[in-house]
Amino acid sequence: MKISDILTEDVIEVKLNAIDKTEAINKMIDLANNSGKILDLEKVRKVVFEREKLVSTGVGKGFAIPHGKSDDISDIVAAFGIMAEPIDFDSIDSEKVSFIFLLVGKDSMLNMHIKLLSRISRLMNKDEFREKLLNAGTKAEVLTLFQKEEQNYLDI
Repeated sequence: MKISDILTEDVIEVKLNAIDKTEAINKMIDLANNSGKILDLEKVRKVVFEREKLVSTGVGKGFAIPHGKSDDISDIVAAFGIMAEPIDFDSIDSEKVSFIFLLVGKDSMLNMHIKLLSRISRLMNKDEFREKLLNAGTKAEVLTLFQKEEQNYLDI
C-alpha cells in the first residue's frame, strides 16, 4: 500500500490553523473523518491522544506524525496538514511543526501500519520534499507531490 493510496484531497489541508498541539491533532482527526472510514470518531480521537501521551509524535525537522490503532475504522485512515503558522509540538528536536500527517490503522493490520509510518517518515525526512510541500498552494498540488515523490522512492 502506498501513501498516495490513502490520501485524497478530502483529507488534506494546506493552511491548517491551530494555536497548539491539542487543537492541531483534533483538527487533523476531524479532517480524517472526511474519509468516510471512521466508524466512531471519539474512540479514534481517544486512541490518538493516548498514543501522544506516551511520547510526542513530533519527530523533528518540522514534522509530526500523530497515530494510533483502532478497530473503530473500516480501513486505514490518514490526513495531512500544512500549518498556516508553525506550532510547538514538544518535538524531539524542539523545532516547531509545520507538517502533520495523521495515521490510524486497524489493530489487525499492525504490520501495514508500521510500514506506512516508516514510509511517511522517510519521505518527510527529505529537505527538498518538505520545501516543495511548503510551496504547494492547493490540496491537489500536495497530493501530486506525494504521488511523484513516492514514485521516485519506489523506482530506486
